Amino acid sequence: MSEIKVNKISPRTNCGTTQLGDSGDTITIPAGVTISNSGTASGFGSTGEVSWNTTKITADPGPAVSGVGYFTDTSASAFNVTLPSSPSAGAVIAVADYANTWDANNLTILRNGSNIEGAAENFVCNQEGAAITFVYVDAVKGWVVTNSGNSTQAFGQTFISATGGSEVVDGNCRIHTFTGPGTFTVSSVSCEASNNVVSYLVVGGGGGGSSDWAGGGGAGGFRETKSPVTPYTASPKCGYSTPGNRITVTAQAYPITVGSGGAGGSGSAGEAPGRQGANGLVSTFSTISSAGGGTGGIEVGGVQATNGGSGGGAWYCGTIGNGNTPPVTPPQGNNGGAGGGSGGGPGGGGGGATAVGGAGVFPGSPATGGPGGAGATTNISGNPLAYAGGGGGNGPTGGSASPCGTGGAGSNTPGTLSGGAGTTNRGGGGGAGGLSEGSGNGGTGGSGVVIIRYKIS
Repeated sequence: MSEIKVNKISPRTNCGTTQLGDSGDTITIPAGVTISNSGTASGFGSTGEVSWNTTKITADPGPAVSGVGYFTDTSASAFNVTLPSSPSAGAVIAVADYANTWDANNLTILRNGSNIEGAAENFVCNQEGAAITFVYVDAVKGWVVTNSGNSTQAFGQTFISATGGSEVVDGNCRIHTFTGPGTFTVSSVSCEASNNVVSYLVVGGGGGGSSDWAGGGGAGGFRETKSPVTPYTASPKCGYSTPGNRITVTAQAYPITVGSGGAGGSGSAGEAPGRQGANGLVSTFSTISSAGGGTGGIEVGGVQATNGGSGGGAWYCGTIGNGNTPPVTPPQGNNGGAGGGSGGGPGGGGGGATAVGGAGVFPGSPATGGPGGAGATTNISGNPLAYAGGGGGNGPTGGSASPCGTGGAGSNTPGTLSGGAGTTNRGGGGGAGGLSEGSGNGGTGGSGVVIIRYKIS
């Protein structure tokens, strides 16, 4: 073997061509050799071209080597790829989603001191099946995405990334359920605007039932909007047709409030107002608020039912509580039911999401407290569940719980029984308590809930 050592190889003629080897020859470049290209070469050493390492990686090569493409397998877990430090102009690396799992387990490109697309931020690869090439340009832009011809398109993502609450996946959607206060944190959004419109359900806390010839508690307000890109069977109360109900999320933290149910009235409180229940509390997500349910009226002192998401039921000669308070479109609830209208008559049921509370029946055989108004059923959680039913009024025969919903049943003669409680995290109204002083308590209203659903594939 012979060896030639020179400082420069030039063509025989000015601006001619110099050939290395002949067809079929192999030119070997040993490890550690750097080929610097400042011209317009094509092939090895040219700017923007890589040689793919066909052995997949499952961890950071730390750091990546310029000129190499990596097949990354994130099927087991997410990991990072660190870019070269102090890169020169023309440095290039590439990554590809070997297992088509970047959407579930992201690959994060660590910038290692250099900008990426002009920003001092790491690059998150979260689009399934993608392949991305990065070329270092200068200190201002840093690493630039070149494989698509449109770096903003490559940099963007197709779906929302977010955390918060209890998370499950239903088909091509992720669902976040909040049963108490929390934060829905959106870390990144889709480059497709339609995918940033989320579906949601916001239910306020149900009103407590009152005690002693009393009405049932009204359901918490029920507000639902279904985005067209998140398939499921919504309730009849879906508000998507009203633009003000649509929520388009951005990358930020959204505080979540989940209203508690109102306390039931005390059966041993003596005179009013202790025998009257309490209103439920409001639930909120972004610009959407659902009011707590109103409480039932009571005969003692002639205390009237209160307004709320759905109104409380009236005592037998009292006035009903109004629902949809404050007013929204579509209505978040309904009015409470009327009382029996005569001395010793039964109370009305609390209003529900889809129906007014039932009226107390007097005379009757026997006289009966009004049933709670019907709630609404939706599949937003992945299962058909009813929410926001009204609580039943009391009477010689207690009013039934809502026929579709989660309100408690009203108590009956002899009055020592307490009203039924609304179901936790369903926003049902509490049932009315017993019929005389020293009798049973009104039922506690059910706490509310916030559910958010969006497309992930």
